[in-house]
Amino acid sequence: MHFAANLPILAGALLLEAAFGYPERLFRAIRHPVVWIGVMLAWLDRRLNRETAPAWQRRANGVLTLFASLCAAVFPAIAVQTASLALWTGRAGFIVPAALASVFFAQRSLWCHVNAVGDALDRGGLTAGRAAVSQIVGRNPESLDQAGVLRAAIESLAENFSDAVAAPAFWCMLFGLPGIVACKAINTADSMLGHRTPRHETFGWASARLDDLINLPASRLAAGWLILAALLHPRADAGNALSTVWRDARRHRSPNAGWPEAAMAGALGLRLAGPRVYGIVRVEDAWMGEGRQEATIADLRLALSLYRLACGIEIAAALIGVIIVQG
Repeated sequence: MHFAANLPILAGALLLEAAFGYPERLFRAIRHPVVWIGVMLAWLDRRLNRETAPAWQRRANGVLTLFASLCAAVFPAIAVQTASLALWTGRAGFIVPAALASVFFAQRSLWCHVNAVGDALDRGGLTAGRAAVSQIVGRNPESLDQAGVLRAAIESLAENFSDAVAAPAFWCMLFGLPGIVACKAINTADSMLGHRTPRHETFGWASARLDDLINLPASRLAAGWLILAALLHPRADAGNALSTVWRDARRHRSPNAGWPEAAMAGALGLRLAGPRVYGIVRVEDAWMGEGRQEATIADLRLALSLYRLACGIEIAAALIGVIIVQG
């Protein structure tokens, strides 16, 4: 795909999703393309992930599952973008691919889900806050006090800014609609199959490793956007964000999550990540940042403000790219 054609697709998709999100009426009518990919992955998991099969065969079948889901998602995207750019000459050819690409971003929905945690704590106290945060994180909400609920929401905001905004944008910039579709197919495969459990340790190996790989550049980019946002925000500390990323990002158990989490922790003056409980399993992890553990609702509101500013910076960068490449 031509780079000069991909930038208008990216800019248009980011603007559309920021303005409208994915309409609820459309979701009720046809669900979401990620749901369709998930249905296929679940079917392949049931058919190919036999617990009686040897480990090498389960790993090979996991690779086959990932490849099949990528083909099913990417080939239609290639056809749509190629046809659109061929049928509509000039700049009009980006409109259909941009509209379709917009559904794979989560700028608006991520803000809504994380903001709901703060609203729940304000209106219903800790019980409501735990219920709200359980919708966006996998850890055991009953193990969290109010500060823990707020830290979990802020961590989810930072990590998903990388996974659900920066990564799709990066691959859309390089490969257009097929790039963002491939990115989301891999993300979905990792979320469904990439768990270190007896069932998916070998079968989900390829999905987990490829997801780590495609998120590698985006996690660094997301940290950069957050540092820039902190530089522009009067109540955030960009210098501390930069030094925290430099010192702590590589200490995170995830090769990618530590970068945006460290940037957010430094900007807010908090400590994020650290030991936490998933189900009944305690996961030991390094702390990101050297600030307070006692996060407040004001910290969550500031994190959301930084997130919106970082999204705006990314949109502005895409628009500037369009002007430079096509102007």
